[in-house]
Amino acid sequence: MNPFTFNTSKSIRFGSGIVNQLGEIVADEIGGRVMLVTDPGMVATGLVERALDALHNAGVTVELFSDVEADPPEHVILAAAAKAREAAVDGVVGFGGGSSLDVAKLVALLAPGKEALAEVYGVGNAKGPRLPLILVPTTAGTGSEVTPISIVTTGTNEKMGVVSPVILPDIALLDPELTYGLPPHITAATGIDAMVHAIEAYASASPNNNPVSRMLALQALQLMGSSVLRAVRDGGDREARGNMLLGSMLAGQAFANSPVAAVHALAYPLGGHFHIPHGLSNALVLPHVLRFNIVTTPQPYAELAPHAFPELAELEGQARAAAFCDRLARLSAECGLQPNLRAMNISEEMLPRLASDAMNQTRLLVNNPRPVTEKDALAIYRAAY
Repeated sequence: MNPFTFNTSKSIRFGSGIVNQLGEIVADEIGGRVMLVTDPGMVATGLVERALDALHNAGVTVELFSDVEADPPEHVILAAAAKAREAAVDGVVGFGGGSSLDVAKLVALLAPGKEALAEVYGVGNAKGPRLPLILVPTTAGTGSEVTPISIVTTGTNEKMGVVSPVILPDIALLDPELTYGLPPHITAATGIDAMVHAIEAYASASPNNNPVSRMLALQALQLMGSSVLRAVRDGGDREARGNMLLGSMLAGQAFANSPVAAVHALAYPLGGHFHIPHGLSNALVLPHVLRFNIVTTPQPYAELAPHAFPELAELEGQARAAAFCDRLARLSAECGLQPNLRAMNISEEMLPRLASDAMNQTRLLVNNPRPVTEKDALAIYRAAY
């Protein structure tokens, strides 16, 4: 067995209604003054008020930053970090979807003033120290609460990552109740996103692909495959919502250590140029990337297939891998997600630019089980069109 490293959040706390304990947890683990990082949409739902009440009831003073944007640009992160520094907070609480959690990670890193954002992009460049950090996800998709990764939009449309175990949170607080009000489309997109994390982690060509990540990926797919469509059709299905939140976290642990690959590399330009939500971007290219991969490397996908879709156990080898690709495409359609790039009003003339930009994602492409050239990327985009 090859040597490997497995890192995850120090403490994971899961349970319906556990957000009501947020104030006590913060008071015990961080101190009396925190910044809560979230976005305007979360404020509008009323869930932020619930978190604020829990904090205030425990005597915690809160500096609220609610200006997070989807695909957060650098200026949002720098503004939040400056506000945290000025308020001299003891720690940071991220509350919301992946963008809010990613911003919270970088606020905790940058607020002490020891590092600059421009210097920490890439793998292992963030050294710390950082402020204490608690992350509370309100979607079941990114797994950001257990990953050492924060994605930032730089310039006009390119995304870069800060990857370091330093930004793993001290506590991941998972409350399925916070996801009950998610609209069907967001439930679907984030659910498929989590499945992508598990699939790419399991099949990753990373030298750090390891037995722990693979085990977590299998369990994540078992939970997600049986629950995404149920939660889309009935947002109040408590078992499905719990399965999705736990499955998303397990998939996050998996890909945090066995990194994702070409699905994400081809999804990022869609988000950068057209501001398509990350989960939907992944769903649009997922079956087409996998069909490309199974030509040379069908085995991991054949192994995964019956964990997500038990009926595929009747098939074997290449046939099972191909059926897995088709079943994933069908799941997206059943969940009501847009079927192709055309439906997103992307012009065919834009595809070569997307392929060119995808090739900049070398951090991800190196993990794909089949090498991807720019010509290959363009063919995948055309298949997705």
